[in-house]
Amino acid sequence: MSIRPNLRWFSSVASVCSAIAIGTFGAMISPAKATETVVVRKGPLESSISVADLRELAKTGKVPPRLQAYANLLSDAQRSQILGALQAKIPLNVVGLSNLLNTRIGTAILTDLTTVIPRGDGAGVEALRAALVLGANAPEGLSVLSFIESYPSSRVVVDLDRAFAVLSNLNSGFWQTQRFMAAIAPQLTATKPAFNPPFDPTQPGPNSVRVLKLDLNDSARNRRIPVDVYWSRAATADKPTIVFSHGLGSVRTDLRYLAEHLASYGYVVAAVEHPGSNETNTKAAIAGKSQLLASGEFLDRPKDISFVLDELAKLNQTDDNLQGKIAIERSMIVGYSFGGATALSVAGAELQLSRLKQRCQGDLIGFSLGEGIQCAAARLPQERYQLRDVRIKRAIVMNPTTSLLFGETGLSAIQIPTLIVASSADKTTPALVEQIAGFTKISSPKWLVGFVGGTHLSVKDPSTTLDQVSRPSTVISGDEVVGEKAVSIRNYIKAISLATAAQLTTEADKYAVFLTPEYAQFASTNAIPVRLVTEISSETNAVVQSFIQQSR
Repeated sequence: MSIRPNLRWFSSVASVCSAIAIGTFGAMISPAKATETVVVRKGPLESSISVADLRELAKTGKVPPRLQAYANLLSDAQRSQILGALQAKIPLNVVGLSNLLNTRIGTAILTDLTTVIPRGDGAGVEALRAALVLGANAPEGLSVLSFIESYPSSRVVVDLDRAFAVLSNLNSGFWQTQRFMAAIAPQLTATKPAFNPPFDPTQPGPNSVRVLKLDLNDSARNRRIPVDVYWSRAATADKPTIVFSHGLGSVRTDLRYLAEHLASYGYVVAAVEHPGSNETNTKAAIAGKSQLLASGEFLDRPKDISFVLDELAKLNQTDDNLQGKIAIERSMIVGYSFGGATALSVAGAELQLSRLKQRCQGDLIGFSLGEGIQCAAARLPQERYQLRDVRIKRAIVMNPTTSLLFGETGLSAIQIPTLIVASSADKTTPALVEQIAGFTKISSPKWLVGFVGGTHLSVKDPSTTLDQVSRPSTVISGDEVVGEKAVSIRNYIKAISLATAAQLTTEADKYAVFLTPEYAQFASTNAIPVRLVTEISSETNAVVQSFIQQSR
């Protein structure tokens, strides 16, 4: 799904950059001379526009005669978007934003902006930093015009085609998340606790892991479901069975490292592949042979989980190796991305689609990819669906989609302990709207884990993210944090998943220490701070709700 460009988001880009610039640029500098001219390039054409003319356009909303010839080269939509960008202003307390922790995001944004404003006239990251900082301190607040007038050159060159290409990647939920992270930055101050874990839960367990590959067939739904069952000789029915649900367009090996880790400690792990939303289906859709995401998939995925549990119960009675080792009635689900929504559904969250159907009829500009995916559910005939499987006793949901699917109260129907994982630099399912806001609606016991600087793919198995490493950075989050960059993230996921599963065993107390804020800070690195909370304070929740209202 493509997200159409919206130039008014430029002010939000600058909000993040200015906060980072305060912390990293050091002393404020003043431009040698205020910019008077903007040179706009569009393809082979180039036009010089005075800042005075741009101010007149922003003030009156009418194109000055001197700009009319250039305006004729643009579509009505592009003209409207540019006017919106020129008129947008955000008053900022830039000092309050200076503690923003994740500088990787700002570096990526500034790098992308250097492609919009070519270096030929002295442009570069430092010039952009200066202009953003000074522009944010203008009486009117940060705007495109205050940025231009603060630029340390007599003229600014803008590649308009590149600007549209860069901005087409933006989504408002992501930028709201960055502004939220800036607002709560003082609460995220790193402090290494005097913490001495009793053992290292990130290390493999003592047991050799085996994999049983199943090709199941749900004849009632004409649906073939591949499943990889990870197990060891130490598996026992005293430990819960764990089921994995992957993301849209992906495969059942999404979290293979985690499946192997849990199995090495004696857990039976079943990694399910959803045939209507896996990689095979997505490739077929791209080739025009199938639908990318049918509305029925929102119902079929939870039903896949219940069907697999039924089949595992049979396996527990008949398989020579697994007989008596599978504890179906005390199961745990782990879901990632779209699989996170699946996990929440089987955990008891009610699909509430009235607001989704209204929102998805309107303009989708500003939607993240995660929000766009949820809009596929608008074609379902009913307004509410309850797909809970009572055999699921615990849930871990990583970077889930929640903002539209579950309405205002659907998440409050969850009655089991739930752990939600969010990544601050996730552009696909932005943390504020998809995880943090939903967390406030879930009843305790619950945990919210935040990776400051983590991205959407960070929790995935390296073998399924290698193709992402060489992709160019985007204006949203820069290069995806995967592979070696995400080792600390995957290690923490191992620890908290093991600790969460252990809460359904006699070893609950032994592992409870790893579900604490102290262990999260102990597991933090300079590159990726980790935070864990069990409740969001009333003060922070007020900030959350304020930002959520702004995004609607």
